[in-house]
Amino acid sequence: MDDHEFFEFVEQRMERWRRSAYLMCSDWHTADDIVSMTITKLYRHWRDVRKADNSDAYAQKVLTRTWLSERRRPWRRAERAAEILPDQPVGDVDRVTDRASLAALLASLGPRQRAVLILRFYFDYSAEQTADILQISVGTVKSQTARGLQALRGVPSHEFLAEGRRS
Repeated sequence: MDDHEFFEFVEQRMERWRRSAYLMCSDWHTADDIVSMTITKLYRHWRDVRKADNSDAYAQKVLTRTWLSERRRPWRRAERAAEILPDQPVGDVDRVTDRASLAALLASLGPRQRAVLILRFYFDYSAEQTADILQISVGTVKSQTARGLQALRGVPSHEFLAEGRRS
């Protein structure tokens, strides 16, 4: 195993993974934990990561699935995120102008909807790539995307369903 190659791979992607984890969990400490667990898993399976057609997608899949599995742990349910989150420096390209609003909107979604929307719109993955990462069907990705966007827009579900039938 080439440790140097692994460390370089991680170093180039660390901030992106951290932001991705934060978008999913809305807590910097938990995001750091998820990234740490992801790096450990990637290190243990480095040969598979290197052989993957798209190592970035492989790593994102591990990160997303790590977050989803952590959400299911009972000890996580007892913890609550802080009301005030510490500011973190972000590059101009990735700057979000209203982080609190984005965090609140994402926190209002269920874990799977949140993961689907982050993968689809933040990382610009296709429905097929998102389905592969989350190990769900493309139809589930599409329905979770529609329901997540509906929830973010604040449209009551009966209006959304009626609108879908009209178009």
